[in-house]
Amino acid sequence: MTTRLLDRDPLIASPRQASIDSDNASNAESFGRYSFDYADNDVSIIQPPVDLVRTIPGKLSIWTLLVVIMELCERFAHYGGSLMFTIYLQKLLHQSKPQAIALNRASQFMSYGTTVVGAVIADQWLGKFKTILLFASLYLLGFVLLALSATEHYIERGYGLVGFCITVFIFIGFGTGGIKANVSSFMAEQIPVGFRPTKTPGVYEDSKLTIERGFRYFYWSINLGAFFGQLICPQIAKHHSYAMAFMAPAIVFFIGIVVFIVGSRRYVKRKPQGTVLTKVWRCIKYARRNKKEGRSHWLDGALGAHTAEWNDEFVIGLQRSLRACKVFLFFPVYMAVCGSMGDNFINQGLTMKRPEWLSVDQLNAVNCLALVVAIPVFDNFVFPFLRRMGLRMGPIVRITTGFSIVVCAFVYVTVLQKVIYSTGPYYDFTGPATPAGATNDISVWYQIVPYAAIAVAEIFASVTALELAYSQAPPELKSVLTAVYLSTVCAGSLIGMILALWGGDPQVLYVFAGETIVLAIMTAIFYFSFHHYDDIVAKQEQLKS
Repeated sequence: MTTRLLDRDPLIASPRQASIDSDNASNAESFGRYSFDYADNDVSIIQPPVDLVRTIPGKLSIWTLLVVIMELCERFAHYGGSLMFTIYLQKLLHQSKPQAIALNRASQFMSYGTTVVGAVIADQWLGKFKTILLFASLYLLGFVLLALSATEHYIERGYGLVGFCITVFIFIGFGTGGIKANVSSFMAEQIPVGFRPTKTPGVYEDSKLTIERGFRYFYWSINLGAFFGQLICPQIAKHHSYAMAFMAPAIVFFIGIVVFIVGSRRYVKRKPQGTVLTKVWRCIKYARRNKKEGRSHWLDGALGAHTAEWNDEFVIGLQRSLRACKVFLFFPVYMAVCGSMGDNFINQGLTMKRPEWLSVDQLNAVNCLALVVAIPVFDNFVFPFLRRMGLRMGPIVRITTGFSIVVCAFVYVTVLQKVIYSTGPYYDFTGPATPAGATNDISVWYQIVPYAAIAVAEIFASVTALELAYSQAPPELKSVLTAVYLSTVCAGSLIGMILALWGGDPQVLYVFAGETIVLAIMTAIFYFSFHHYDDIVAKQEQLKS
């Protein structure tokens, strides 16, 4: 039978609080204040224990880690492959700098613009597990076809660009969107809700902190996979061919799919909830027709409705989801600026002195390596220290911190670009005697600073936003809200496609300066508009204690 677990705090992202899939239901029961999962020998106290003194994050189960490993392999494929697009388009397909930037941003646009499609399919028809497998197959086929299109046989016959557009915009684009909309929330659903006692009296493992840890290590796996992808794939392209370099992501991702399937019989799998968007629309219509004076939120009109379609918990969750969407409205500019690492940073590096063995696009691996190192440090030392000091940072403060770090990084990038243009022998590369591949006498290693700084910023902004998308949504809307957040990458890519018109030398200097100023202004507006949300979230967390 399907068991419903009660949680006093609807803010807590409770993977098992709504329902346990029928495939797993025979192994799980609920009794009073406890949750029992016989498959995992898991006993969790649902309500806060009376002797609670301190909470800590729990360990991640093997089934959670299988999802994380699959994401690691997928990100190896995504970042290892997409990192090569800018140089591949210019070197083999003879596209200009602005054209290469526009096509690269267009690939990001498709990859994240299709997340809503994946969310709707998962929530209405297939469920997350089957949806991930379906789009993973499409994704894998895309990389195989991209590798074939990059062979000399097809490039010499003029099919290289056509093959690139079809595979990247359709197969890889839709495959990425379908996976990204569901995989992070599917990972979180493997973490049981509640408090688990530890060997220390009064100290309990809190599922909310475990979920926060899960998202940090999920993001850690993204960057570990990206690090190796960005380190290995460009070297294969440099020393062998782009066809082999594009086949490497396909092989690694195939391994990830196999690992993911291994846990299929033990995963918690939520059944599709049906037409959830229609449910949301009807709830909104009902609330607007039943407006009442003195209500704190316009959706309060749907509270207490005598309908089997939704309950008060869903309405409260919908209110939080809409509040999160307001926060996400500020992310496209942040995403557009950070997206420069995949094109404008590479083009900047191509104008700087570098060792013969280095492919300049590999410096993106610095960003990933910084994240791989920094996330465990923040998880095990920085954030626990802040909690013990009573200085727990709310989501808005964390996101603002991330935005501010990116602003500082882009001040550096703008100054660096100015220094490049002030250094000989080719200065701003507009002289008539400037050869192809010309470089000025300045080291490419100066780029390490912004790559590393943006990595730290992502821990505060990107990880927090991903966690916010999951924790604020009711169970039926988790994939949809995650897709809404990921669509900000799509919007950022659209901004990047427009800015690509000025991606050449020397106009890119003004692009960097303009992005810095706009993001700085936006960060100030963001904080003053939403800083009170941290108080709201803190009060929600206090409800459970």
